[in-house]
Amino acid sequence: MAMAGLYRRVLPSPPAIDFASNEGKQLFLEAIQNGTMEGFFKLISYFQTQSEPAYCGLASLSMVLNALSIDPGRKWKGPWRWFDESMLDCCEPLEKVKAKGISFGKVVCLAHCAGAKVEAFRSNLSTIDDFRKHVMACTTSDDCHLISSYHRGLFKQTGSGHFSPIGGYHAEKDMALILDVARFKYPPHWVPVPLLWEAMNTIDEATGLHRGFMLVSKLHRAPALLYTLSCKHESWVSISKHLMDDLPVFLSSENVKDVKDVLSTLLSNLPPNFADFIKWVAEVRRQEENGQKLSEEEKGRLAIKEEVLKQVQDTPLYKHVTSILLSEDSVCQLKAETESSLTNVAASICCQGADIFAGRSGLSDRFCCRQTCVRCYRATGDNPATVVSGTVVNGNGNGEQGVDVLVPTSQAKTSCCSSGQNGCSPMHPGSNDVLTALLLALPPQTWSHIKDMKVLQEIENLVSAENLPPLLQEEILHLRGQFLLLKRCKDNKVW
Repeated sequence: MAMAGLYRRVLPSPPAIDFASNEGKQLFLEAIQNGTMEGFFKLISYFQTQSEPAYCGLASLSMVLNALSIDPGRKWKGPWRWFDESMLDCCEPLEKVKAKGISFGKVVCLAHCAGAKVEAFRSNLSTIDDFRKHVMACTTSDDCHLISSYHRGLFKQTGSGHFSPIGGYHAEKDMALILDVARFKYPPHWVPVPLLWEAMNTIDEATGLHRGFMLVSKLHRAPALLYTLSCKHESWVSISKHLMDDLPVFLSSENVKDVKDVLSTLLSNLPPNFADFIKWVAEVRRQEENGQKLSEEEKGRLAIKEEVLKQVQDTPLYKHVTSILLSEDSVCQLKAETESSLTNVAASICCQGADIFAGRSGLSDRFCCRQTCVRCYRATGDNPATVVSGTVVNGNGNGEQGVDVLVPTSQAKTSCCSSGQNGCSPMHPGSNDVLTALLLALPPQTWSHIKDMKVLQEIENLVSAENLPPLLQEEILHLRGQFLLLKRCKDNKVW
């Protein structure tokens, strides 16, 4: 009887040694005794099989993020917050990954967006000795994990480019344990480090760049709380180029007389689709049976987001931005790009949330929000909390999902470019806030081309992170880190 499809592959040995073989077990025992399997136990606790043939990068990363106990800050299924491949879509649409796989650089971007500390090394910018040193460091501790990007052909395996975490190291034999996330194909296996390096020192035909490895660890502080940069949309390359390369040159060519001139020039020349580049982070959840009740954790996270929002609005830069948006009609055209009514924004987020809960993140066209309702109630002390409840239906019209969006709000007065709401707090994160955060997060050298020294000094004082309260300072420094990461990606300098 003929059977369709494939059931596993025989692991070519040599060069690899099956982890479960007698020789593989002996290597494991010896490595444990020598202290180079410390990272293994956390990784094996969260070992997973990639759910799609091209999801090796996503599976490797979600496995490592869970092993590091990094909280995704949003729910996976039911009440549980947990990293899953379907949640790793901030840098590349999942449908594209499913069809073509994902590049080394995009996996690094995803790890950073997920709140991890990432150090990435392409093989042409590193050495085998450096790689061996990093393998040793990660396998002798459980707070750092190494993901390798390599070509299977060097191991006589079928397929081409692949990602998997390194689970251990045998120093005497100089062999690394690959925890292959394509478990339907090959089991975990030991490989010689020189051959693994050779497999990483290959060119990814899709990008024309070398493969390599990345070190992923947990940040000592929380990642972005309220704002984040996104490279999910294809326009991010042109937007980041404009913000980081073109704006400084433009400022140097303009005869700006004061701070208002500088900010008006900058805001008036933002790309039309820049709102795709910086987003405020909303928390979504399934509607609970007990109504609009928030958990203590949700209350706490919402309170912190609102404190960040308040601190943004307390900055002198925010006052300048608001003044410009109120006084210049041309700049107020930014309204269409930076925000809509709270219910419209929430309707879009509800659809994205329904995608996530359905395990199809990135396919928001399959859901539409039939109706939304803005409610507010006392949740955080004396401050009311805002929840937008949406009823989302799928494209076939045969199912619906209730989704809540927890909205950080403030009591600040709105400008011509901000949408007020009746009821509780009048303002969700809007154009004033997003633009202020964007300006604060621009690399400091953006302003260095201003010719008037007095104006330059005033601008530097306004955007200095040193003058910000600690919570907002961490938020802005995180965004600046994202800027630098995206610039390196754009310039193909590191990954």
